[in-house]
Amino acid sequence: MDKEKSELMARIVSVGLCTPPYRISQEKTGEFIKELFQNSFHEIERLLKVFENGQIKERYFSVPLEWFSEDHTFAEKNDIFIEKAVQFGISAIKECLENSTFLPEPIPFEDIDVIFYISSSGLSTPSIEAKIMNQLPFKKTCKRIPIWGLGCAGGASGLSRAFEYCKAFPKAKVLVLSVELCSLTFQKNDHSKSNLVGTSLFADGVACALLSGQEADLRLNNAEIALPKIVATQSMLMPDSEDVMGWSIRNAGFYVIFSKDIPSIIRTWVQGNVQKFLAEEQVTMQDIKHFVAHPGGKKVLDAYVETFGITKEKINNSLEILTNYGNMSSATILYVLKKFLENGTKKGDLGLAAAVGPGFSSELLLLRWE
Repeated sequence: MDKEKSELMARIVSVGLCTPPYRISQEKTGEFIKELFQNSFHEIERLLKVFENGQIKERYFSVPLEWFSEDHTFAEKNDIFIEKAVQFGISAIKECLENSTFLPEPIPFEDIDVIFYISSSGLSTPSIEAKIMNQLPFKKTCKRIPIWGLGCAGGASGLSRAFEYCKAFPKAKVLVLSVELCSLTFQKNDHSKSNLVGTSLFADGVACALLSGQEADLRLNNAEIALPKIVATQSMLMPDSEDVMGWSIRNAGFYVIFSKDIPSIIRTWVQGNVQKFLAEEQVTMQDIKHFVAHPGGKKVLDAYVETFGITKEKINNSLEILTNYGNMSSATILYVLKKFLENGTKKGDLGLAAAVGPGFSSELLLLRWE
């Protein structure tokens, strides 16, 4: 990494979360789905093993479990999304800007220069960050950059785009707000295996990260604490792979597209992307001390371990989030990142953040703790 590039960085200062109120155990969810789908799926007992084998113990939803046994229109589900997204988004932003673990005093809303809003699980125009700005005293000149449709890669992509903004405006303070209420996309009458797998995996979560440019005026609690700086990023699109992951949008709402080939794609296509990216930055996988992986599922994490020859300890934070929260699409990697911020890391350590999503696409970030 040359000197010029090392000066063009964005620092990740704080992460705030808002976890929805309904905590549901995986065991209870499996029982509920069995009762709901037992007349629709052949060999339901065998198929329900996906609830037991995915490493998930509990997840959080925006509505109670009983809500899913009833039919709901697309409009009704989306109205709930908008209401909860604004409510939970405000809470996550406040926790991020008032996080005393990292900040000696709250960051005023008026200090924020831009908000990147990330989501793939609900629709709103004006977008959610505009509705939030009407309830919190952000300055009216705060830029809004909503990004929709990147799915599980969205959180990593939001950090990458914020990094690029901070390179252009090194005095900037930037929020990356991810709102994913995946449970509201549940299709009671979809009897596909993809729907069953998605139901076993996806959950609701909201997270907000604060990034600052190299010249931003920002005080921290302890100058001796190392924080991750984004050094470089890579976004990559896999040609002709639109059927790997995404939504099929129909009259009843979002229908999940979820290919069983995702782990094998990580072992081949993603591996090549990582090798190319690290080589361009003049580092190797052996130099990477911390792996900030989006936990798309147990098989995805296992594929990362196998493909990159890393120890299982390097995915502990990702696995812990998957176990206790499930896959919250774009928000999940910010939950993982918060664990790294809280656990403390040595100055000079390098990290790699990685996520994949619809497109099919890969997002990578090289981090250095300073």
